Parts: sequence; structure tokens; C-alpha cells
Amino acid sequence: MKKERIEEIAELLDKRGKLTLEQLDEHFPNVSQMTIRRDLLQLEQEGRVIRVRGGAMSVKEVQKVSGETYTRKIASQTDEKITIAQKAASLVEENSSIFMDGGTTALYLAKELPDIDIHVFTNGLAVAIELAKKKNMKVTMLGGQVMPENLSTSSPSAKMYFENTNFELAIISASAFTPEDGFSCGSQVEADLLILARKKARSVYMMLDSSKIGKIMPYTFAHLDDINVLITDNNFPPELKAKFAQENIVVM
Repeated sequence: MKKERIEEIAELLDKRGKLTLEQLDEHFPNVSQMTIRRDLLQLEQEGRVIRVRGGAMSVKEVQKVSGETYTRKIASQTDEKITIAQKAASLVEENSSIFMDGGTTALYLAKELPDIDIHVFTNGLAVAIELAKKKNMKVTMLGGQVMPENLSTSSPSAKMYFENTNFELAIISASAFTPEDGFSCGSQVEADLLILARKKARSVYMMLDSSKIGKIMPYTFAHLDDINVLITDNNFPPELKAKFAQENIVVM
């Protein structure tokens, strides 16, 4: 019975792309929501679905707009990314303008953001597609060459674009962090764009899950004195929180 139910959930998700827990409750009226959650967890561990807040998405649906590498990143540290995204979403105010990068944590943030009147600039294809579902948002996609490994765009003309663009807040994420080397990523082009974004913004919020701590990537785009707020998960080391506090950085 369990195996058949799990297969049916997987087939439903492949067919519809995304389902909420409420929709699954309606489809399986004699199964508890806790059991449904466990089924989704098993499917996620098998690499067949991606759990999101309040439901799940089919991996095949994500792969329609992403490469295999990006899909794997979405499925990594899911709970931590959802926690971070929820915290970040609570900080976004109506009638504001923000920049969001194209990382997978930014994609979770795009899902968590309420449908309010804000203007979002992004270089993330999947992020822009998710935000475009919201009726009250204005979304501006930065042009340029598509980088398939993270489904984002960049262009040598980005500097010129940012000179004529204004936003109050940059919400960006890092692939790695050490206190000595700062926040880093794996692409020089991506690092250059993130540097431009953080310099343009009045405030910079960094999203960083605890699995990135102690890792180093080739290109640093920010140090502690470049950010105002660090948004992280519940596993962030207390000793690092103290270090951020010494730099007058709010840790959430």
C-alpha cells in the first residue's frame, strides 16, 4: 500500500509539476498529513521530487528550466534554504526595489515572497520565472549570456546597466565563506556582477546556509564590512555569530 501510494504521488507530481499538501490531502483523504510528509521526504531522498514550503515539486518540472547541476543544488540543504528564504522574505517591504541573484536559495526566496508591489531585478532565469507568477510584482531580467550551471545571466555590459539602475536592497547568496577569505563563488563573471550589485545597493543582505562555512571558492565578492545583515539557518556556529556581531552585522 505504501509503495503504491508513493508511486501515485510521484506520478501526480510529474503530471502537474507542483502540488500543495492540501491538494494531496484531498487526493488521499484516508492518509494523515504526517504520512504524506514522510512520503515526500522519501521521494526527495530518491531524487524524484523537491520539497518546498507547503508541498513539493517534481524534479522533472524543475529540469524543464534548469540543468542537472542546478537541480541537484535545489535539492541540497532544502530545509536550511527554506528557513533562510522565509527569514529573508519577512524583511522585504512593499514599494521597495531589490536585486536578487540567480542562486538556488534565491529561488526559494522567490517562492516565499508575498505577492506585493515591489520591483525585483535579477539575473536568475528560474528566479524570474517564479516571480513572474505573482501579479503585483514588477520583474526586470538582466540580459547577457546564460550560464547553464546556475541558470543565470551575465554580460560585460552589466556595469553600464547598473550605472542607470537603482535599488535599495541587494539580497545575495554565497557558495562559500571563511572569515579570512570572505564570501566567494565559483565564477569570475558571477563575482563581478555581485560586486556591482552590492556596491549599488543601500543595504546588502547575505543569505548563507551553514554548509557553506569553512569552504573556499576561487572568487571573493564580499567581506564582512560589505554586508549589513546575514540571514542563515539554525545550525550557524555561535562563535561566528559573535564575530559578525562585533562587525555590527545583524545575524538572523
